[in-house]
Amino acid sequence: MIGRHVAATLVAMALAAPAGAAAADRAAHPRAGINARQHRQAERIRNGVENKELTRGELDKLKADEAGIRAEERVYRRSGGGLNARERRDLQHDLDKTSREIYRAKHNNRTPE
Repeated sequence: MIGRHVAATLVAMALAAPAGAAAADRAAHPRAGINARQHRQAERIRNGVENKELTRGELDKLKADEAGIRAEERVYRRSGGGLNARERRDLQHDLDKTSREIYRAKHNNRTPE
């Protein structure tokens, strides 16, 4: 009986860790704009490459995700008047997802060959 509770707790903790990385990023910089988050995430990716925590495939995927977010931001900003609340929320959601992917890629014990 106790074994199931321990296992459930461990699974819950493992699933919560990547979400915590995105939340910690926002908590450390609560009023940070979209561009500041993009710069911090790019720095995290660079650190992952330097520390050999990211494989080429992981790096390519993360760079593609970043490029997609930048393209989406450009479209939103060209629509006039800067970013509205819905657009900002959508970009923040995309950045949260990428932040979790960066965390997972850096902590999956895969190393470049």
